[in-house]
Amino acid sequence: MNNKQQTIVFKISDNMKQDIIDFYSDRFTEKKPPYSVFQVRDYDCTITLYESGKIMFQGLGADIEASYWTEMERVNNKRDVQSEIDKDKKKKEDKKEELKDDRFKKISTIGSDEVGTGDYFGPIVVTASYVDISKKTWLNDLGVKDSKMVTDDKILAIAPKLIKDIPHVTFILSPSAYNKAKIFNMNKVKAILHNKVLYQLKQQTPKYDAIVVDQFVYPTKYYEHIKEVPGKVTNITFTTHAENKCLSVAVSSIISRYIFLKEMDKLSDELHLPLPKGAGAEVDSIGKELVNKYGFNKLFDVAKINFKNTDKIKDL
Repeated sequence: MNNKQQTIVFKISDNMKQDIIDFYSDRFTEKKPPYSVFQVRDYDCTITLYESGKIMFQGLGADIEASYWTEMERVNNKRDVQSEIDKDKKKKEDKKEELKDDRFKKISTIGSDEVGTGDYFGPIVVTASYVDISKKTWLNDLGVKDSKMVTDDKILAIAPKLIKDIPHVTFILSPSAYNKAKIFNMNKVKAILHNKVLYQLKQQTPKYDAIVVDQFVYPTKYYEHIKEVPGKVTNITFTTHAENKCLSVAVSSIISRYIFLKEMDKLSDELHLPLPKGAGAEVDSIGKELVNKYGFNKLFDVAKINFKNTDKIKDL
C-alpha cells in the first residue's frame, strides 16, 4: 500500500453509477458533502460520489480502492481511466505553471476583458482599463481578481469604486446592434470590440509598460479579424488566464461584469420578465414566455439571434 495520502478523482460512466451505489450502500455516512450522492469513510480511504458523476477517493488506500473501479471501467467500457487521470493531472500542473507568470506584477498596464459573449440575452460589454502599479495594494485590498471568481454581490460593491478611480473605456454592444452587424464569428466580434476600447484608452494613456489581452484566439488570427478596422492596436501581449495574472485585465473583467448586470436588470425591468444569464434551458423557457408576450421580433432587441436558443424557442 502507498504510504502517503492520495486523492484520485475521475468521472464514472453512467452504466456503472448504480453498481457503485449498490456496492457501498451499507456504509453510507449519515451526513454527506453538498452535491454528493453518498460518502463512505473507511479506515484508510474516504469515497465520495458526486451528482456530476465524479467519484473521489482520498486517503492512504485511495489507489487500491480506486483500482477496482478503474478495472471495471476497462472491462465494461474499454476506458483507460488511468490515462484520463494522468492527462487531467498534467493539465492542472500546466495551468499552475502558467499562473506563475509574473511579467505583469510590477508594471503599469492596459488590459481589456469582455462579458456577455456566452449569454443569449443582453449585450456584449467590453472594457479596457489602465492600472498604474501604484494602485496595486489598493486593488488587492479591494479583492480585485477575475470576475468569474468574484460573486455578483461583491462586484456590485467594488465596481463603482473602480469606475470612479481607474481610467477605463467601456463599450456596450446591444443585442440589436449585434444582430444588425451580422458578424456571427464571436472571436471576430471580440477582437473588434477589444481593439475599439484599447485604441481609445491608449490615446488617453501616454505612459504604460504593456497592453495585455486574455488570449481567446491565436494572435495572427486576432490581427486578421481587425485588419479592416481603422486605428489598430498591435503591440499586445496575449496570454491565457490573463485575469489572474494582470490587474488591469481583472479590473476590466469586473467593470464589464458590473455593467452587464446593470444592463440585464434594465432589460428585465422593461420587459417585466426576469431574464436569465447563460444559454441553458431556463433561457429557452423565458424566451418562449417573452415571444408569447411581445412577439417573435422582440428577440432581435434583447437576444443574440444566431444562438441555438432561437430555434429551441421556436420549437417550444
